[in-house]
This record gives sequence, C-alpha cells and structure tokens, in this order.
Amino acid sequence: MEIFGIKFAPLNIPLKRRLETLAVAVTLCPILILAFAGYLLLIYFFFYSEILRYVILLYLFWIYYDNYLYNVGGKRAQLKQWLRTCALNRYYCRYFPIKLVKTTDLDPNKLYLFCNFPHGIFASGVHGAFGTDAAGYSELFPGIDITVVILDKHFRTPFMRDYCRISSVASSSPESVNQLLSTKPEAPYTGRATVLIVGGAAEAAECMPGTYRILIKRRKGFVRLALKNGVPIVPVCSFGETNLYDQLTFTEGSFMKKLQNFIHKIYGIPPIVFIGRGLFQYSFGILPRRKSVTVVVGSPMDLPKIEEPTEEQINEYHGKFVEHLVDFFEKEKHKYVENADTVHLEFV
Repeated sequence: MEIFGIKFAPLNIPLKRRLETLAVAVTLCPILILAFAGYLLLIYFFFYSEILRYVILLYLFWIYYDNYLYNVGGKRAQLKQWLRTCALNRYYCRYFPIKLVKTTDLDPNKLYLFCNFPHGIFASGVHGAFGTDAAGYSELFPGIDITVVILDKHFRTPFMRDYCRISSVASSSPESVNQLLSTKPEAPYTGRATVLIVGGAAEAAECMPGTYRILIKRRKGFVRLALKNGVPIVPVCSFGETNLYDQLTFTEGSFMKKLQNFIHKIYGIPPIVFIGRGLFQYSFGILPRRKSVTVVVGSPMDLPKIEEPTEEQINEYHGKFVEHLVDFFEKEKHKYVENADTVHLEFV
C-alpha cells in the first residue's frame, strides 16, 4: 500500500515477520541513542534533575574506578552465553537473513584474528554471525571462543560503555586486542577468534549498495599485533552488507563534506545520512532493509611470531594479506554477488 509516495507495510504481515522487525529495532535503537547522546544524557541528568544528580555523581566515581578495565572486554560467561542464544538474536538474524559460511576447518586450539570487510553502516552481519549463535557459529567453529572488537570511543562514552560491557564486546585499543591475541580463553573453550573490522566506523562513509570499498591501505596496526603474537589472520567478508542502506553523499570541498570530516576527527565516527526503512513503512527510516547478508570465513594466513616487527616486515605481511584477501573475495563473490564479474574490492 502506497500513500503520498510512501510504501507502507501490509496489515496482514505474519506475526513472525513483525517480531523480526521489532528485534532489529530493539537491537539497533539503544546503540544509536547511547553512542551519540551519552554525554548529552549525562549533562542533562546532572544539571536538570535534582534526584538523578547524585546518582550521576556515583556513576562518575564508578567510571573513574572502573576505567582501567575499559579495554579488556567482558568476562561474564553466563550472561554472554544467554545473550548469544536468546530469542531476540534469533529473530534478528532471521530478519535479513544472516548466514555464516566457513570455507575451511580451523584448529580449535589456536588463537585467530578475524579481519572482516566491509563495515557497512552498522556491521549487521558481524553482529549476527559472531555476536550471536543464531547463525550457527558454535556448530561451525566448536571450541573457539569469539569476541567482537568495536570502536574504542564507545568504551569512553557514558552509558554506552556499560551497554558494551554487558554485551561482552571488546575495545579496539591496541592494549585490548593484544590481550585477546595473547591469552587463551577459559574452559570449556580451547581457542579464540578475535573479530576486528579493520576499516572501522570510518568505512561506513564508503558504504554504497553494490560496492565493496574498504579502508586497508593505511591500516596496518592489526598486522603488527598479529606478528607480535604469531597469530594467523583470517579474511572474512560480509557479502550483502553494503546493500542494507543507501546514504547521501557530499562532494569534496562542500560545506557538508567539511563538516562531516571535522566531526569525524573530533568524535571518531563520521556523521552520515543513511536511508533505510521504518517499522511500518519501507521508504525511509533507520532500520536496515530486508536483504540477505552472508558472512564468509576464509582460510587463515599464518604469520611468524616476531616480538618487535620492523616497518619492513609489517609492510611485507600487510601486502601478503591484501593479496590473500583479494584472492578470497574473487573466489567467493560469484556465489553471493549479482553481476559478480563487475564487482571488485576497492581500496581507499
């Protein structure tokens, strides 16, 4: 049904599909609100609420006390397992749907660095495939614990940091990633996979339907950490991730582009104008469109352990990984991408 150019959802949509849409909204909205309004909420509660002011003071003391833990991720094993298997995440993955595919078996006794491309707008595929068990991660990779790494800035934002801790994700700070790559997980796990989106939030600005533009040329810190710990790097591609949203783009040199770059430098996240769908209509909104996302895990590229790798060694293995990534993408794209012959990885 279409009214004034807006395409509304039919009234007779099955309850199952309604629940899937609701699950995506419940998952996405807290992240949007807390990531961008955490400081504003803190200031508002402190200056304009007499009762909550004292709670905020206690909260600030807690942040100061707890700050040294911000970059080590979460160790709430029971809560983490419950969150990974809850019904909310099952409905979330069915919405798109999100599928997880492995191309080779991994040694369950090793530590791995999963490098995922592309980020997309909200990295929906990474959350569904690795942040939950709804796509079958535990069955595909038994014995290998999984930790998703997100922007370090989130662990410094009031309220958002606590949401991240409850979700058992980890900070992207070098200290946090190094800890994950250097320590064995607790029983019953025998290995660990650390999921890093190399392009980070900045890559969201490159997200356009049908394209795979990734930031990797100047991103070499992950290679340094992998060499330092002798950890294999595994390429991962979220096919279809960039099709979930459209976004408005601004020409170089324009006021909006300069403003976008300025906020990106200050906050670490580029402000983008993305266009998805709403709860009850398909024309615009903050929810992703119902398009399939297939997260494919490639074969690991083994690296030697070098305590203090030189720039030459980092550049060497960075180049080898880029070649490994391109080969992996070209081999797998025909299974998941339309007009695959015209689609290639673009490095920016």
